[in-house]
Amino acid sequence: MPEPYPSSSRRGRLLRRGAAFLVLLAVAAYLAVQYVTGGTGEPGCQVASGDGARYEFTPEQAVNAATIAAVGTGRGLPERAVAIALATALQESALRNITHGDRDSLGLFQQRPSMGWGTEAEIMDPIYSSGMFYKHLVKVRGYLEMPLTVAAQHVQRSGFPEAYAKHEPDATLLAAALTGRSAATLTCEGRPAATRATGPDAVRAALVRDFGRDALQPASAEVGAEKTTPTPTASAAGSDGQTVVLPVTADGGSGAGRGVRERGWQLAHWAVANASDLHIKRVAYAGREWTAGNTDSQWRPLAGQGASGVRSGLDAVRITTMP
Repeated sequence: MPEPYPSSSRRGRLLRRGAAFLVLLAVAAYLAVQYVTGGTGEPGCQVASGDGARYEFTPEQAVNAATIAAVGTGRGLPERAVAIALATALQESALRNITHGDRDSLGLFQQRPSMGWGTEAEIMDPIYSSGMFYKHLVKVRGYLEMPLTVAAQHVQRSGFPEAYAKHEPDATLLAAALTGRSAATLTCEGRPAATRATGPDAVRAALVRDFGRDALQPASAEVGAEKTTPTPTASAAGSDGQTVVLPVTADGGSGAGRGVRERGWQLAHWAVANASDLHIKRVAYAGREWTAGNTDSQWRPLAGQGASGVRSGLDAVRITTMP
């Protein structure tokens, strides 16, 4: 006679299959939500140099890397200092602002409240934690001439002092793009993420957060032998009211002695890195334009300007957000 109930072995198989099915459903739902919000965890940004070097990373990582670079240049520090900070964050957190770590370590640089790095809330603020890293880095005598991993270790006091070295190539590539020395090398897909605030006001607020109010101020600047016309304070322009015209001045008030072009490309790359979070659909600078959603996600010459247009428009970065 057939058994009125499944045997224990059969029940076990059914339960395992049911559990596996539920796990698959949960994973599928998670991936669907993450795709819609722009947070799949898959690389959506990249930096590519002319010599073939390439680094791919997620929009979340791009935002944090751009913030680390902005804080460093805002303190008047050179590109090498930014590369050291980026390599450290790559090792400590993979450029993610994580809420856990060894003992009470937190954030991008895995700083510990118990060791005097700040409160938990302060350390979880990328601006604060980046500033604290640079504050300690500049106290290291001769850090610019040291091997990167040695300089980072002087700050971090890690149990793995050589660990930072493996990130130097990627950090150097990122630093060149995010300080603006390497032009038109950072691109992102720009798929919109779920954010609380978008539009020109959100772009301005994020700029002030990372660069300070100097990023929004007008000033004249030398471009080679020519003097640019002062650009109005960052404002919404255009018939759609969605474009922020961002003035570009030499060193951006940081006193770092950086040229207009470097400052402009830093701001332009910053905007692309933040494109998903701030729903930015277009960034234009120096005769080139990046547009969200392009399959190759490249910087292209602006229409009607051709190759000669690359030298034009150095006095302002134009950031257009989605309606």
